[in-house]
Amino acid sequence: MPRTLVIATRNRKKFEEIAAILGPLHVALKSLDDFAAVPPVAETGETFEANARAKAGAYARATGEWALADDSGLQVDALGGRPGIRSSRWGGQEGNDRLNNETLLRALAGHPKETWTARYRCVMALATPDRVLAVTEGACEGCITEEPVGSNGFGYDPHFYLPELGRTMAEIPPEMKNRLSHRAQALAAMKTRLEKLL
Repeated sequence: MPRTLVIATRNRKKFEEIAAILGPLHVALKSLDDFAAVPPVAETGETFEANARAKAGAYARATGEWALADDSGLQVDALGGRPGIRSSRWGGQEGNDRLNNETLLRALAGHPKETWTARYRCVMALATPDRVLAVTEGACEGCITEEPVGSNGFGYDPHFYLPELGRTMAEIPPEMKNRLSHRAQALAAMKTRLEKLL
């Protein structure tokens, strides 16, 4: 029997991104949707790593399985690294991409466009019910565009421009995103750790 690994998200697109990369491993992947009674874990940490560790440990204990959690977000230089750990709820409502992007553009309105450099950052933690086994991270550099372009991805992807590709994150196909993104980098490192642990 393969080991069950709980991917600590109810975001279907995020689950599919992670499953595409971890698919070759000998694990049975489940999302939090498979554990409807498990309540969400509050993200009270002040860093991506603190939140990833807290979520992985709490979901591992709640499900009795190994759990993989990430905390990720957008850091905009002109805004002193904001929205950072509050990226998914910056507009005031968890997971509302439209509100979050509107809030981002309002915050940037008084800053010169050349200062709109940004990065996506992701920290991933793997835990058993007893302890955290591994922590990895990844980052993807880019800049913010005023007009949204593209329909792939989610979150800030339509406004996150990748200069080396001349496209936004929402314009690139999922298989390319699964090689380039902050989450893909953190996950590639985690996949290596998982292979050894399994």
